[in-house]
Amino acid sequence: MIASLNRTVEVVETHLTDDIDIASLARDAGTTEYHLRRMFSSLAGMPLSEYVRRRRMTAAAADVVSGDELLTVAVRYGYGSTEAFARAFRAVHGVGPGDVRRDGGPLRSQPQLRFRLTVEGNSPMDTRIADRPAFRLVGHAARVPLIHEGANPHIQSHIASLPAEAHARLKALSDTEPAGILQVSDDVAPDYTEDSELTYLHGVAMSEDSAVPDDLDTIEVPAGSWAVFRAEGDYPAALQSTWAATATDWFPSNPWRLRPGPSMVAVLDRSPDFATATCELWLPVERA
Repeated sequence: MIASLNRTVEVVETHLTDDIDIASLARDAGTTEYHLRRMFSSLAGMPLSEYVRRRRMTAAAADVVSGDELLTVAVRYGYGSTEAFARAFRAVHGVGPGDVRRDGGPLRSQPQLRFRLTVEGNSPMDTRIADRPAFRLVGHAARVPLIHEGANPHIQSHIASLPAEAHARLKALSDTEPAGILQVSDDVAPDYTEDSELTYLHGVAMSEDSAVPDDLDTIEVPAGSWAVFRAEGDYPAALQSTWAATATDWFPSNPWRLRPGPSMVAVLDRSPDFATATCELWLPVERA
């Protein structure tokens, strides 16, 4: 996977003024576009699309400073007008191309990335692979923004809005693994961009042939394999650290890759104030 990511960086570098076919690049690397984008975002700390934009604007800044006509530079980097180019330029550098041409800066350059494998392995990951038949996720859904670190206040507000009897009702409906109340994230952007919207469902898993109440939201989940990671400690910090470690440690070392589908968190045990918890993180996977 590390080699595939570095190859991606090389292709980006040689095609800064061209369209980049990420799907074709992923196929050449023997993986999927979905997995490539998710791993890039997790390891680089930014979406692949954002890295491409920053590198293009870094190269474009040199052309602006050298005195090339702004429309020529805009077209060179794929923008149809100087206005659109100026907006993208300002978003990266904080100033417009005219300011840079006049003053020479300030500029915020994006260095070319290099991915390296750091061998640690001193913290074994408690993981299992579960093959599951098709099932349904049933509960109360809401569209919320993605937040990488700390508690998500939008999700907290959604859960708090549910009456106590709603939680008891959901627990009674749970009839298949993963058991109990689940925290489900679905329709997440492949680049895993912070503040992008996702569907959060507070619900349970039900077998495919179980009757679902009409007033509940449903996500149909096809049969497939799941990597199940156990996380224990401060909540949600331990869970988020485990999620990050799947990208940095587990996927590069195992013959599995992410596939599209919902991710699920099952809370197995928790302190009364929810400051600590033992959780299982379920991620949809397929053989690489």
